[in-house]
Amino acid sequence: MSCSHEHGNCGHSHEDADHVKPGEGQQNLLYASIDRDAISALNERQQGSAREIVRPYDERMQTEHTLETDVDDDLIITIPFTGSVQIRALILRSGPGPTTPRAIHLFKNCEALDFEEAQQRTPTQKLESIPESNDVVEIPLLAARFPDVQSITLYIPGAIRTRQGQDPQTSLSYLGFRGEARTSHRSGPAQFVYEAAPRTSSHSVRGTAEAARYEHDT
Repeated sequence: MSCSHEHGNCGHSHEDADHVKPGEGQQNLLYASIDRDAISALNERQQGSAREIVRPYDERMQTEHTLETDVDDDLIITIPFTGSVQIRALILRSGPGPTTPRAIHLFKNCEALDFEEAQQRTPTQKLESIPESNDVVEIPLLAARFPDVQSITLYIPGAIRTRQGQDPQTSLSYLGFRGEARTSHRSGPAQFVYEAAPRTSSHSVRGTAEAARYEHDT
């Protein structure tokens, strides 16, 4: 299996709900370019829950569906796209608290990745210090490392800590992407169009959700 892999540093911002109107999730982000029925996950407690957290942006704060890990706190989510896309940001709502991922390793075009391979391979980008927050967080990525993406795989090596008296567990309640998408499916000719989502204001995270730092391996 061949995967692209690099590391990098980047910041993050919190989403300002006042800047996005209902229905804009499908129009301005990459939700409409995701092959939602083909989303898969390893170690999800409830089968199919990974698909349920990938939804339009205006449904980001819903709590009806949550993806939780099963036997431990590591997790792999693979998200195929209907065409080739460039990803510029990961949008995430996780946790809260101890069930927040302690890191997220992103792999471009590695649909058959398992836990052993995820631990051994160098990711395209590695995100660390995910904030402990109930907010939706937008994490800018190094877009030059994510062109021509047919699928994106997220490997979460565990939660930030274990709740006292409970087994370790990781949980996510929303997952989305910002970027540029082609207008047609994988099998046909395609043309790039820019998905001009309104840029939301960003601010430093205070309290328990401190500013995240995204570090790379040495």
